[in-house]
Amino acid sequence: MLTTHSLVDGRLVCHEATGPDPIDPGVLWVDLIKPDDEERRLVREAFGQEIPSLSSLVEIEASSRFYEDETGLHLRSYFLHEFPDGPRNVNVGFILANERLFTLREDKLPAFGDFLQRFGQRADFIHDALSIVLGLFEIQVDRIADILEGLYGEQDMSGREVYGRDGRDMEAVVTGVSDIEDMNSRARLSLMDKQRVLGFLLRSGKMPEDHEPRLGEILRDIDSLISHSTFLSEKASFIMGITMGRINIEQNKIMKILSFAATIFLPPTLVASIYGMNFINMPELKWGLGYPLAIVLILASGAVPYFYFRHKKWL
Repeated sequence: MLTTHSLVDGRLVCHEATGPDPIDPGVLWVDLIKPDDEERRLVREAFGQEIPSLSSLVEIEASSRFYEDETGLHLRSYFLHEFPDGPRNVNVGFILANERLFTLREDKLPAFGDFLQRFGQRADFIHDALSIVLGLFEIQVDRIADILEGLYGEQDMSGREVYGRDGRDMEAVVTGVSDIEDMNSRARLSLMDKQRVLGFLLRSGKMPEDHEPRLGEILRDIDSLISHSTFLSEKASFIMGITMGRINIEQNKIMKILSFAATIFLPPTLVASIYGMNFINMPELKWGLGYPLAIVLILASGAVPYFYFRHKKWL
């Protein structure tokens, strides 16, 4: 999918390129989602710009995620999104060349739609290609802030379940805290990646002075969110530790009960086993009081350890 955006009176005008028609070379932003060979050809013919493959977006080395060459300034950044099969950081490629922005991604991301709704029609925001990059980053940082706020609420509910005396479903708590920490770690990775990319932009000398205050504001927001994410991670570890402790306590209680039951019933079982052997020379077999005596022995052998444990306050 190939979408172009032109700047008209300070507002973005979108056009989805279809068919073999040439692209207007005056566009400011070219957005590609899983481009095919024909769409790559249209971009190459209109702007002389080669679009990298989607596989190249997954490079994790710093030298591969942001660099500058003769074709322009290349940036890679993680955009966090909750897909139906779970949260995932999607790699988005940015190319700044000839005062024009090219974006490359493999999935539709809500951050791009939110950017167009919030800033696309604001004549006071978009002035150049870098304005779009900063706007997309700002939108994604705001989305991550909302995610972290939601995670804090979920984590607080899990904590109440653990701290409460009537909390019983510890397995659900462990699963919930694990899911929260998984999302939190992905959010922190996305924030740290954006921090590195924006730092590279700041050091590259390509950032006009009028954009630096906005870039600094985004970096400050990222710093505060990373601190908040770290706090959530530490709290998740604390809740998980308490949860595992409560699970161990419950298991110890169960083992204590089983051990007590085995100890109580072992002596009676021994007495019953002795008098259940039915040897001919056992004198109690023909004794009239043999059966009552066996019953008394069985009860006494169980009662003695019970009262002994109570005396020792083990029960």
